Amino acid sequence: MTQPVFPPLFTGLDADGADPFALACAQAKGVCDAGLVTYDLAHDRLRAAIVFAPEVPLRQAASMLPLCGVGFQNALGALAPPEVAVHLGWDGGIYVNGGLCGALSIAASGRDPEAVPDWLVVGLSLNLWPPSDDTGHTPDATALYAEGCGDVDAPRLLEAWVRHTLVALNDWAEDGTARLHANWLGVAHGRDTEVTVAGQRGTFVGLDENLGLLLKSGDHSHLIPLTALLTEPA
Repeated sequence: MTQPVFPPLFTGLDADGADPFALACAQAKGVCDAGLVTYDLAHDRLRAAIVFAPEVPLRQAASMLPLCGVGFQNALGALAPPEVAVHLGWDGGIYVNGGLCGALSIAASGRDPEAVPDWLVVGLSLNLWPPSDDTGHTPDATALYAEGCGDVDAPRLLEAWVRHTLVALNDWAEDGTARLHANWLGVAHGRDTEVTVAGQRGTFVGLDENLGLLLKSGDHSHLIPLTALLTEPA
């Protein structure tokens, strides 16, 4: 398989079968440079992660999760046939033609929303092939090549994800969250429907200025910040 090539200031590291998300977090703890892209390109799954070095508090820096999601949506949208629909779940889910196809995850050096983290990592996992030919047992799940994307080359998709994420990052640095807010809502999965996120259930009615999730339950609305999605690598 052809190895991916990344834009200047990004460096690739093949995880060689290991979990790229865990590897990126370990590298970040060891004070690696921002822009490290770890990846594992298996025949049935694409996994990767990007290391960031935020200069803003975690409450704002956590926007890298939806930002990377928009970058991925744009990347796949450019490579896939035009009839393929790609949407994003607020909790990191990636949906292709309505089926869950992958997910984004986020980790950081700390959890204090008001502190500037030393590092932040966003991971990507995407199913390329379903685990079996019998997909009837998992009708809500899918894989990229089962949705008419057989010509999408995984290394090229990874390269495109990094490039489009870089564009979104530059926009975010120049304009703040306004453009990201609009772009993400334009491809949101589950808006105006009942969802369960971080143990809370309600109707997904929108996002706040930091892209936190606004849920309405009965007559009450409450906010789930992006920092609620922070996880630890396996």
